[in-house]
Amino acid sequence: MPSPPPVVLTIAGFDPSSGAGATADIKTIAAHDCYGVACLTALTVQSTQGVREVKAVEPSVILNTLEELASDFDIRAVHIGMLATAAVVGTIADFLEKASLPHIVLDPILKSSSGADLLDLPGTRLMIERLFPLAELVTPNLDEAAAICSLPLVSAIAAPYSSGPQSTVSLSASVDSMRQAACQMHALQAANVVVTGGHLEKAIDLLSFTTERGIEQELFKADRQKSTSTHGTGCAFATALACHLALGRSLPEAVLLSKAYISAAIAHAQSLGHGSGPLHLLYRMTQQRRLSQPVTESEPAHSRN
Repeated sequence: MPSPPPVVLTIAGFDPSSGAGATADIKTIAAHDCYGVACLTALTVQSTQGVREVKAVEPSVILNTLEELASDFDIRAVHIGMLATAAVVGTIADFLEKASLPHIVLDPILKSSSGADLLDLPGTRLMIERLFPLAELVTPNLDEAAAICSLPLVSAIAAPYSSGPQSTVSLSASVDSMRQAACQMHALQAANVVVTGGHLEKAIDLLSFTTERGIEQELFKADRQKSTSTHGTGCAFATALACHLALGRSLPEAVLLSKAYISAAIAHAQSLGHGSGPLHLLYRMTQQRRLSQPVTESEPAHSRN
């Protein structure tokens, strides 16, 4: 009898369009041969065209859900996404401090891609104070890193790159800002950090991690894909990281594999909705179906001599 898959818990909001949030996380977890369980932190009214409304879940419901899941499953990793309010942050921190679950990946979501606030200022401060020290890995994008560390990041964050020598200068400045942000987050008790820059001309992620020799940093580069199907990229990346850690992989390997997964999910994305469309998080299932199609009568049979 095969051994059961690792259980990965996602603590996240609900996106009814399934491009981000808990439902997208469950798809990502399934794509990595893990079993997903979820605790909702907030309900949202949104589509591919943006977030219209946010309603935080009652902290008592969140706590009861987390305690129930932890009592029933051997949770091997935790992904934390949208948190909405300081009350939600405090409830989750209280639970995690007692539960001592392994491989906590914190995606510090502050705003939606459409600009809606997804965590208030008191919640952001409490997240830094209480969840940073509990997380094995924190995964901000450049904008989130700027907000958390108050770094003056370069203009390339807000505007597309132009061609020519200036593009190289901007890219270098962005990488320098990523390094500075990572160092500041280490000072805020984040043990390991991935600063993502998928919207840059080169999709660069910086892993800054703690080793016996001190802090080491490694860059992961890929060509930027021109696609309108990028909704939920950060959620899927952080959830994939949690899955790889649950499967026993090292941080550098987890980042490399997660980045490759996101690139493929964008490349296989289908045109859905009228705004920023979702990734194809289950693209591997389509590939497997093609490989396992039965031989039809019209196809020649292969015999062994």
